[in-house]
Amino acid sequence: MAGDTTAPAELDRPWTNTSLSPQERARELVAAMTLEQKIAQLHGAMDTIDIYSMKADTAEGMEQLAAQIRVERHVAAIEELGIPRFRITNGPVGVGMGDGTPSPPATALPMTIGLAAGFDPALAREYGTVIGSETATLGQHVLEGPGVCLHRTPISGRNFEYFSEDPYLSGVMGVEVARAIQEHGVIAMAKHYVCNDQEYERFRADVEVDERTLRELYLLPFEMLVKDADLAAIMSAYNRVRGTYATEHRYLLHTVLREEWGWQGYVQSDFWSCRSAAPAVNAGLDHEMPDAKWLNEDNVKAALADTSLEIETVDRALVRRYTQMFRFGQFDRPYDPGEIDAEGHGAISRRIGEQIAVLLKNDGAVLPLEPGVQSVVVIGQATYVDEACLGGGGSSKVDPLYTVRPMDGLRDVLQTLGSSADLREVTVADDLSNLAEAQAAAATADVVVIMAGLVATEGADQPDAHMLNDQDRMIAEVGQVNVRTVVVLKDGNPVLMPWIDAVPAVLEAWNQGAEDGHVVADLLFGVVNPAGKLPTTYPRSWADTPFAGHPERYPGTDEGAGYPVLRYSEGRQMGYRWYQAQGITPLFPFGHGLSYTTFELSDLAVSPERTDGAAPLTVQLTVANTGDVAGAEVAQVYLELPEAAQQPPKRLVGFCKIWLEPGAAERISVTIDPAATNHPLSVWDDGAHDFVVLPGEYTVFVGSSSEDTPLSATVTID
Repeated sequence: MAGDTTAPAELDRPWTNTSLSPQERARELVAAMTLEQKIAQLHGAMDTIDIYSMKADTAEGMEQLAAQIRVERHVAAIEELGIPRFRITNGPVGVGMGDGTPSPPATALPMTIGLAAGFDPALAREYGTVIGSETATLGQHVLEGPGVCLHRTPISGRNFEYFSEDPYLSGVMGVEVARAIQEHGVIAMAKHYVCNDQEYERFRADVEVDERTLRELYLLPFEMLVKDADLAAIMSAYNRVRGTYATEHRYLLHTVLREEWGWQGYVQSDFWSCRSAAPAVNAGLDHEMPDAKWLNEDNVKAALADTSLEIETVDRALVRRYTQMFRFGQFDRPYDPGEIDAEGHGAISRRIGEQIAVLLKNDGAVLPLEPGVQSVVVIGQATYVDEACLGGGGSSKVDPLYTVRPMDGLRDVLQTLGSSADLREVTVADDLSNLAEAQAAAATADVVVIMAGLVATEGADQPDAHMLNDQDRMIAEVGQVNVRTVVVLKDGNPVLMPWIDAVPAVLEAWNQGAEDGHVVADLLFGVVNPAGKLPTTYPRSWADTPFAGHPERYPGTDEGAGYPVLRYSEGRQMGYRWYQAQGITPLFPFGHGLSYTTFELSDLAVSPERTDGAAPLTVQLTVANTGDVAGAEVAQVYLELPEAAQQPPKRLVGFCKIWLEPGAAERISVTIDPAATNHPLSVWDDGAHDFVVLPGEYTVFVGSSSEDTPLSATVTID
């Protein structure tokens, strides 16, 4: 045809025409595929492994399991159609298990729970940029993260992968991480959808949760990612929800995601969470990983033959995934893995790590330590003092490009400060058999730094909220021999602290990753000022939690179903909402975090004072640094709804982190938009099947934690 400039290859393979939309290209490709090719693309290509015969109740067990499955995480290529090998890597705390044997090393970042403690979307953006860049550099197409389940229980094995107990904070940080990942041509995959809030019996457990609690808490961060991050993919959970497996849950996978939220991405199963062929695909599952346990030729062809599955539904699943692959240019990008900028990304990791540490206690201003101190003894068990604390056992564990050990980091920083302090280390045996040696060393040192914590793991919840190996006794007995004892916690979960009165200072550093040694040293010696806030509540005792005396809430009870049933009967009273509603004072509340300086919040103004519930609210206040060193404060905005809303006392609806020099003050503004995806003024109404704003008086609280909110103002909604 005269004037036709379409290349012959594009005429034969119209899906290669880049002038078409991603969805149009996807439809053209699927239309050209044989049934066998379609089925081969519905699933991963890893050899089938019977994980149900494997036991992984400990961190060591998970590492052994991980070693067995540390092979190609991909969907096989179809060269004649130009379909590339679809490479998938785990997250969300860095580039974890990727496609290859072994998985390529990457930057070991701080755990996600620590990132949330930064209360800073800009930090989340940097975090996601490192992950997205490295995923792309290594030639991978998908990063399985961020994880936005909530910290419902303090002992969940994957809290380290999740942000927070608060859905709004989790959503804000998750949106920035996902956006940054996808800016590098990589598919971000939010997980685990939904209510995978515990690891105990995760393959079998059923979560019973009312609709209002589900919408206002557990679905909310996923809704924010879908709507605000233009999210490409979601990973479904292992567990049942209201008796139906998450991978077969049409209400969640279709009604909520597609019809209500208008989402256009694709749903992948968590590894081996797929439980059927036709029911799963009909419900809205688009892709089975890591193999073809269910979506294989025999099952799919049989389902098509008996019409329990339609070919149009199979096509729909493939079009959804290919649309995202075309959207990010993955068909047009050759596999050409490069070299990660280890030094540059390590510097970013160090900067992030230093801004997320939380100063929990600092009686007598023991911290920061003076560089002129004569002697420092570092005491702790090997995991926390001998090597960098990478944290995060299980499939998301990162193989680090390098690490900085605690003692090496201290030496580097002290040398930079020109200090001649004598450093000594005592590694305490896990059975505390040499505790007397540690006490003797502590008694003669100017300063004692105890490093303690825990490394949680996928596949197993902690037995309780105490640190393992009797570390509580280690801290209590070492702390009592030296009044200048600092505890540095390296963990991915809130821990009980029966020893809290025995030490004057506690710094929550989290599982820091590669730059552990440098980060902790910078914080201890005041090179940087701690600026983190707790993203989850630290209880005084297990008896104060919603689960004491309530096995139906956790770990669940067998109600004749043949599997554990977990009842979220605490409802919306989860996290700090529980403690406030019950009048229980936690050890350290959500949002708590001290500084080496002091701050004052004042002059709160909220406008308008009366509204129809549709206009945004503007919250303004002045933040002043009243101390002697530069630092950051996080002004947190909470809202109390009218009594008719039947809500816990406060919900987080906004925050602003601001850095100030000594003596400086700045007026800040936080906007609370009723139309925002977190529905800040709304409650879920079952009758309307929607979020609604109720008339009445709303109280705006502003402060430096969920418990410390000295400023307040009232807004009336007509």
